Amino acid sequence: MSSGSGVRRAFVAGTLLLWGAASAAAQDSVEQFFKGKQISIVVGSSAGGGYDTYARLLGRYFGGLIPGNPTIVPQNMSGAGSNRAAAYIYNVAPKDGTAIGAIFPGAVLQPLIGDAKLQHDPSKFVYLGNANSDVYVCFVRADAPVKKFEDLLTKELIVGASNPGATTYDLPQLLNSVLGARFKIVTGYPGSREMLLAMERGETQGTCGIGWTGIETMHPDWFKDDRIRVLVQLSNDGHPDLNKRGVPRAAQFAKSDDDRKVLELVFSQGIFGRPFVMPPGVPAERVTALRAAFVNALRDANLKAEAAKMQLDVEPMSGEDMQNLVTRIYATPSHLVDRAKQALTVKAQK
Repeated sequence: MSSGSGVRRAFVAGTLLLWGAASAAAQDSVEQFFKGKQISIVVGSSAGGGYDTYARLLGRYFGGLIPGNPTIVPQNMSGAGSNRAAAYIYNVAPKDGTAIGAIFPGAVLQPLIGDAKLQHDPSKFVYLGNANSDVYVCFVRADAPVKKFEDLLTKELIVGASNPGATTYDLPQLLNSVLGARFKIVTGYPGSREMLLAMERGETQGTCGIGWTGIETMHPDWFKDDRIRVLVQLSNDGHPDLNKRGVPRAAQFAKSDDDRKVLELVFSQGIFGRPFVMPPGVPAERVTALRAAFVNALRDANLKAEAAKMQLDVEPMSGEDMQNLVTRIYATPSHLVDRAKQALTVKAQK
């Protein structure tokens, strides 16, 4: 064996030892930091809704998989379509891994396609991951005058919503602008729980932009008793169960190819139905540990069994994949972005 070969082997062996030592040191550093700490999951909606339910389910398993076993404390910060919570995470929350936001997908997409000036930049968030994809739907009370989506082209339907930036506002507004639907959008409801309660009381006739899974979870009796009717799916692919039932997808009613592409751009947020984010600046080794714990928690057999009992879909997307997806969305051609912006303004509705 040549002396050069021996030197190379020694170099490789030394490099591997150094890498292993560095990795162990990083793990020890993460464990030391999180030991005895508390991690807040700031939920951008009121208690009892779908986003809150997912965050609390995650919280019951998440902490035990993070080095140092920190305590997980969910807290609610509703308002502005979860943009209030997003702004808090981005600007105010500590950038050390102890603050996580459970925000609406609209808070990720709206800064790209909306007109409102917001206090966070989704392209700079550190993405922890995504809990599930979702299929948003528009649905009505069985006694509403609108019986199928085509009726909405000539009849007004009163729907409850949060505020601009939330799917419950943006998606019916999009259908008004692009397809000529006649949703009358009543804003100010803090979360899906309040919207569904308003519909149940007869204050509104329906809701548009809530995930299919969330409705089934909160009101399974509605389907058993045929008390609501699903009009349309706001999704590029649709949900298998709804597809089998013949519930149409909104893009089927598009009058042009560009209109279809605008709908598909906005509906892309359904891919990340339950995003979890951290502020920019969280140390890389903590990001790595938290992302691994997030995916492992959502793959845990006990969590999945509990989710099944609650009729929750759990389809984890890694933080790396979520980060790459958001990067691609923010690289959408400008002419499609501009059309989407126009479609989401109230002016476009007139």
